[in-house]
Amino acid sequence: MRRSAVPLAAIVVAAALLGLLVYGLVSRSDNHTLDTAVAKGERPVAPSRNLPNLGRSGDRSLADLRGHPVLLNFWASWCDPCRLEAPILERAQRELQRKGGTVLGVTYNDVSSDSLKFVRHYGLTYPNVRDVGGKLAQAYGTRALPETFLIDRQGRVVALSRGAIDQRFVHEALAKVGA
Repeated sequence: MRRSAVPLAAIVVAAALLGLLVYGLVSRSDNHTLDTAVAKGERPVAPSRNLPNLGRSGDRSLADLRGHPVLLNFWASWCDPCRLEAPILERAQRELQRKGGTVLGVTYNDVSSDSLKFVRHYGLTYPNVRDVGGKLAQAYGTRALPETFLIDRQGRVVALSRGAIDQRFVHEALAKVGA
C-alpha cells in the first residue's frame, strides 16, 4: 500500500505544479484589449491617472487634457528605439501644439535623473510624467517600449503603436483627429 501512495503523491504534486504554471502564463499574458478595439474601429476610453511631473512639482493626468488631442508615449532613457523616435515625437509636438494638442511622455521603469538627462539631450519640449509603480502602463497593456497611443479630444484611443513610431504613423494618426 505504501508503494502506491508515493507515486500517487508525486502525480498530485506534478499536477499542482503544472496547474500553477498554466495559471502563471495565462495571468501574465499581454493585455491587448485596446488593440482589439482600435483594430475594429472602436474608440475605447483612454485610461487616466494622476502622475507626478518629471523634473518639477505637481502632477498631470490625461483627464486634464480632455478637449485636446494627445499623443501619449511610454518611454525610458535605456530604450534604444525610444532614442530613435525622440526627434519624431518632438516634431509631432510642434505640429500638435499649433492645433491645441500635445505629446505627453510617460517614463516607464526609469530613474528620474536618467529621464531628465534624456529630455535635455534630445531637447524635448513636451510635458513628461513618471509612471511610478507602472499602473498607467498596466492599464494600457504596456510591457515593452516604446509604445504610443493617440487620444482624441473626447479622451478616446484612436490609434496605437506597440513599438517605435515613424513619421508615417504620426501623420496618419493625427489625421484621424483632425490635427
